[in-house]
Amino acid sequence: QVQQNVERLFTRFVEEGKATVRLREPAVDLCLSKANVINLKTFLSAVRLAHQGNDTGVLPLSPLVPAKNSDVEKPKTKMIITSRRDYPLTKSFPFSLEHLQTSYCKLARIDSRVLCLKKLRKLDLSHNHIKQLPATLGDLVCLQELDLHDNHLEAFSGALCSSGLQKSLQLLDLSQNQIQALPIEFCQLRGLVQLRLDDNALLRLPCRIGQLSRLRFLSAARNKLPFLPCDFRKLSLENLDLFGNPFEQPNPLVPNIQLKIPLTLLECAARATVNHRIPYGCHLLPSHLCKDLEVAKTCRCGSACLSSFIQITVTMNLHHVAHTVVLVDNMGGTEAPVLCYFCSLHCYSQFLDRHLQSN
Repeated sequence: QVQQNVERLFTRFVEEGKATVRLREPAVDLCLSKANVINLKTFLSAVRLAHQGNDTGVLPLSPLVPAKNSDVEKPKTKMIITSRRDYPLTKSFPFSLEHLQTSYCKLARIDSRVLCLKKLRKLDLSHNHIKQLPATLGDLVCLQELDLHDNHLEAFSGALCSSGLQKSLQLLDLSQNQIQALPIEFCQLRGLVQLRLDDNALLRLPCRIGQLSRLRFLSAARNKLPFLPCDFRKLSLENLDLFGNPFEQPNPLVPNIQLKIPLTLLECAARATVNHRIPYGCHLLPSHLCKDLEVAKTCRCGSACLSSFIQITVTMNLHHVAHTVVLVDNMGGTEAPVLCYFCSLHCYSQFLDRHLQSN
């Protein structure tokens, strides 16, 4: 199908027998080379007329001759660039690319031409100077591996977490950046199997990290994590590395009490909404209340609590969530503090009794 389907014709080198026809659907480039110049010009004229819906029968098109296999160039699916000198400044990237690596190119941002490569499955932008990720990166709906290792990133936007990457992305490497926190929406990337967060400035992990049910490899070494979120207990990992974090010493006898007695009407309504799984959304509630409900804490009794709770840290052996655990410190430890919440004094008292008896 040619009519209304030609996005652009590249004819700069037509006198050398070369031209490219870029189609809209499917999104491919038809690269022509080693052609007779006169026949090529005639063919391109026919393509223009066909695109406009005109009759091509008036043009003296030459009969088609099957090309030899040696004359047909296979679509390029992989390109690796490892220096600024080799980075293409005027030449476009082949639309057929599935694997693109542009490392050590001193890029300050992601090239807009890369964001048009809809077939990309693996994108390696490591060892550059990228400070911010465009929201349109989420339009690469086939992207399975994204490597942003060793850049200048300070954030990973929630918009990307809510994009097409939710289903496609399986490997994400954000190590050696300057990220202090990940957004609430990060745990919508439920296709993640491998996540690397080493050598950042992370002060916390996403509170709903347990929703990453397919995650098998997690590395967050050499950050600034004082403790792990309560939801961390839900993970089922093959390999876990949390070495070099300044974990606090757990002390269940020193709770952070945020209880409001009696409970506010807002707290009661929020708890009932979560406990009874009552449907809600931004069409019913203000958006900030929806976000609060999405990060509601869960008490040891199974009930929810929002802004009225008792918080402590307890020790968890990381082998409960991972088969292989890299030592947390140089002392050979495999334990880390994890947050624990209670919805009432009664629940906390019950836990405290059991804790004191066990010790």
